[in-house]
Amino acid sequence: MSTVEQFEPETAFSAAGKPLTKRGETTRRKLLEAAEEVFARLGYHEASIVKITERAGIGLGTFYLYFDSKQQIFEELVVDLNRRVRHAMAEAMAGTDNRIDAERAGFEGFFRFTAAHPALYRVVREAEFVSPEMLRLHYTRIVEGYEAGLRAAQASGDVDTGLDPEVTAWALMGAGELIGMRFLLWERDDEGRPPVAIPDEVIDGMMRFIRNALAARTEKGQDHE
Repeated sequence: MSTVEQFEPETAFSAAGKPLTKRGETTRRKLLEAAEEVFARLGYHEASIVKITERAGIGLGTFYLYFDSKQQIFEELVVDLNRRVRHAMAEAMAGTDNRIDAERAGFEGFFRFTAAHPALYRVVREAEFVSPEMLRLHYTRIVEGYEAGLRAAQASGDVDTGLDPEVTAWALMGAGELIGMRFLLWERDDEGRPPVAIPDEVIDGMMRFIRNALAARTEKGQDHE
């Protein structure tokens, strides 16, 4: 869904702002993973630091070496999920030959990540009320890479030069998010389990729409399917 971004290794810090040791990074990661599960299951207001530390198997006092409050770990979780979903999309897109192939690979990477981390949807939506600036950061970071990729594809002739890259990036990101919601979050089998992937025919239908939206136009505009 975006350009193939280069991701530097994450530098983690303590609550006091000091770089963490490897052991400290491991503890912080456990807390974030526990927070992902607790916030997804209970929501922000019902979640608590006690529940997060219990889920992580870490002492309550240790929590404050890494985070100042429930809101801070929530905000850090938004940043963490955003970084990881962008990384998943970028990895999926690596090696594709054109923008349309990159689009499909990027969406597939996004859907795989969402299937493995359904908390992404709930956490981002709760950010609208808990920390609106983090909601905006999440979407803006994705769109920035997406827009850059579309501009590059326009320059290489892969994408219609008449499109506004920013508007197109927001539109396609919204489409991907809602397709994921419909075919991942809302689907359940007879035992109540969600699917592990979106069916290929759904992605095929989505890509037909995207190809028609993005395809470079001839003078007569005959590049639609």
